[in-house]
Amino acid sequence: MPGRLPTTSDFSSHLDLTVTPPPQSQAPVNVLILLHGLGDTNTSFTNLGKQLALPETACISLQGPTPLPFDLGGFHWGDDIIFDQATGQMDFDTGFAKITRILTSMIRTLVDECGYQSREIILFGFGQGGMAALTIAVSFDVELGGVVSIGGPLPSSIAASNTSSSKNRTPVLILGGSSRTLITPDAISKLGAKFQFVDYKKWPNKVADGMPRSRDEMLPIMQFFSRRLRSRAGVPEGSIEIG
Repeated sequence: MPGRLPTTSDFSSHLDLTVTPPPQSQAPVNVLILLHGLGDTNTSFTNLGKQLALPETACISLQGPTPLPFDLGGFHWGDDIIFDQATGQMDFDTGFAKITRILTSMIRTLVDECGYQSREIILFGFGQGGMAALTIAVSFDVELGGVVSIGGPLPSSIAASNTSSSKNRTPVLILGGSSRTLITPDAISKLGAKFQFVDYKKWPNKVADGMPRSRDEMLPIMQFFSRRLRSRAGVPEGSIEIG
């Protein structure tokens, strides 16, 4: 049986999130959890979920749990705020214990109360949100539907931890610009040490790790979704999935 459409009341009242149902009143088979970048809110990724209009897929756009200080506006996913003294920029990699607890609880709710399998839950994150998505995927022993991380490498605390004898089977798509990118060869190597399936896409002629702005930049993401999203279209009611 496919899962039911999640509602905001399924999750902690302390969380700020939106739920976008699948297009055309389709029954949800998958859930895409969207994690915005550092300093943003969940509004932009609520709109992204609507624009994607992925078939048979409910989108949950979660807002970072902690507001930025000094009236900067926006929210972040880290356990702390650290400024680089050389550049004045905020550090992305400041620990992810709090959001790991939050996302673990959300995924367990989707599985235990809403009826999804872990394989039907995909995470999509930008920048620091991508780092949070990779962190939660590493922490799960079971295979999730996948992780798409744009400009978000594996956090240093995870990369430095002892590697188990078997790699995580959740597939990862990681994307970055061709210059001024955090997705370096070393970052890709560290991902490969933790995940069995890592696909890296470098956007040519793109400075820094921004969100996709063209059809060509969006293509590898949509191809990943087409491989990983499940469908029950045309499956008779009451059928049992094998394997």
